[in-house]
Amino acid sequence: MKSGQGRILEARVAILGALFLLISLLLMVNRYSGGLESVRQITMVFISSLERPLSAIRVYRQTITSNEILSRQNVLLQDELSKLRSAEQENQILRELLDFSTQSEYELTPARIIAKELNSLNNFITIQAGEADGVERGMPVVHPEGLVGQVILTGNHYSQVMPFKNALYRVSGRIEESRAFGILKWASEDNDLLLMEFVPKTIPVEVGQRVVTSGSSIQYPHGIPIGTIVEIRESEVRDTWELIVDPYVQLTRISESFVILFSPDPEIVDLFTQQENLFE
Repeated sequence: MKSGQGRILEARVAILGALFLLISLLLMVNRYSGGLESVRQITMVFISSLERPLSAIRVYRQTITSNEILSRQNVLLQDELSKLRSAEQENQILRELLDFSTQSEYELTPARIIAKELNSLNNFITIQAGEADGVERGMPVVHPEGLVGQVILTGNHYSQVMPFKNALYRVSGRIEESRAFGILKWASEDNDLLLMEFVPKTIPVEVGQRVVTSGSSIQYPHGIPIGTIVEIRESEVRDTWELIVDPYVQLTRISESFVILFSPDPEIVDLFTQQENLFE
């Protein structure tokens, strides 16, 4: 067995050995600290070079996602804007219709246009107003902008209208400025213009003058706007003017109208009937 002095000596040797080992490690770390720093820098550069493309991919995916979100939001905003514009336009039309109905000197009944045929010689318009609304055959149909046509067939809740764009349509017109009278009809199946005939050459006319209903027939009250003179030419068969009139109403665009609840004086109708009978 070892004595106490032997154990103390071994303990001292172990402590000194551990101390010398610790000092050696500290010296090594201190000596190669620059090298370790270089290793750390190289490692960071390497990791950074790997991270850059990964970061670019991440940014690209985020950009695509953001674009998709913005595209959806743009579509929704465009749709909302379109609805607002449509509502504004509809409100404007309704205000014009209301103003027209309140300011008109004639009794009117509103009539929504539910069908149109405007691509043939015998064009027609169907309106949602009929005998239950006081509509009768022969009554004029108008729009706030001007004349549309004449009721030719009636049902209980619907009516058929002959528009001015029809080969059979005729209306007596008057030039406002000169008070010259004439008969208007559809000028050509190639356009929406009207031809005003039988205007005497003794009456001066000018481009830009307004044409309205004359009130000289039993079918239309006076003063309904028809259109504006855009061309003047001489008749080849009569000593009269032939006037090309651009109508105020664009039939393809309107969706609302009014029927003027106009009935001619029975006495005047009777006189016209007697006159026709005289020449039969």
